[in-house]
Amino acid sequence: MKKYLITGAAGFIGMHTAKRLLEAGEQVVGIDNLNDYYDPALKHYRLSQLSSYRNFRFIKMDIADRAAMATLFAQEKFTHVIHLAAQAGVRYSIENPFAYIDSNLIGTMCVLEGCRHHPVEHLVYASSSSVYGMNAKVPFSETDQVDHPVSLYAATKKSNELMAYSYAKLYKIPATGLRFFTVYGPAGRPDMAPWLFTEAILKDQPIKVFNHGKMQRDFTYIDDIVEGVVGILQQPSKEEIPYNIFNIGNNQPIELERFIKAIESACGKEARKIMLSMQAGDVERTFADTGRLEKIIGYKPRMEIEEGVKRFCDWYKKWKYL
Repeated sequence: MKKYLITGAAGFIGMHTAKRLLEAGEQVVGIDNLNDYYDPALKHYRLSQLSSYRNFRFIKMDIADRAAMATLFAQEKFTHVIHLAAQAGVRYSIENPFAYIDSNLIGTMCVLEGCRHHPVEHLVYASSSSVYGMNAKVPFSETDQVDHPVSLYAATKKSNELMAYSYAKLYKIPATGLRFFTVYGPAGRPDMAPWLFTEAILKDQPIKVFNHGKMQRDFTYIDDIVEGVVGILQQPSKEEIPYNIFNIGNNQPIELERFIKAIESACGKEARKIMLSMQAGDVERTFADTGRLEKIIGYKPRMEIEEGVKRFCDWYKKWKYL
């Protein structure tokens, strides 16, 4: 019988992934420390979407707690681990760097040690498109050099890939990293552009448009992301070193102007824009080459930005006025 651990289960991707597995009848244990990086009420809301499933258990836990994590793995005997917990955000890593070391490095180490001492069929973990830094070659490919991160967040995610590789090599732990590209959708994060722009437009507040709008992002709708995560779960590497890295994105960069227009349309209001220069740690363009993931699991994102933004905005209005 399969038994899944999802770290960061109260997070955006974690909740949606858990829901998909629960609907398929899988047994899921979710952990999260419910920190206050953003409003914990949103995390509790996400958990409320899972609590009705009898095959779900939630445990409040910090992945950086070595003793608690060791006990969890010893008691639960997971077959699969989906490691999504992390201190997120490029800009916040400039303000609070130690939060990234504790969660992203020590926390990931605790997960790897759990998988080492209590072997699992597959560890799938979250990396990020941020590892590509100022990469000028597009689309971004898994074979590109990623040795020049432009934020501490990106550096921790690249470190996670190296840590996972070493454990795959030393202990034959099947490990797959997914480089997520700008995930959005209902119950998304309040520190990301879809939420920030929607909230400002609905409140008649100006929005900050960095790099004077000359930005492109590979916006990827949450349902497409979950399809990729669940699809790759059953496809661990069969190589001598059982390790893989995949881009998971939309394979179609969206101009910031088109993205803002989609939000204006969904909100029924025009945005007031404050044009600003590029922020430290940010990049002009992200663009995922998803060919490797397509070859392995037939991954094909389907959501158009206009429809995806509308679904987010509809959810946001309900969330704000519950």
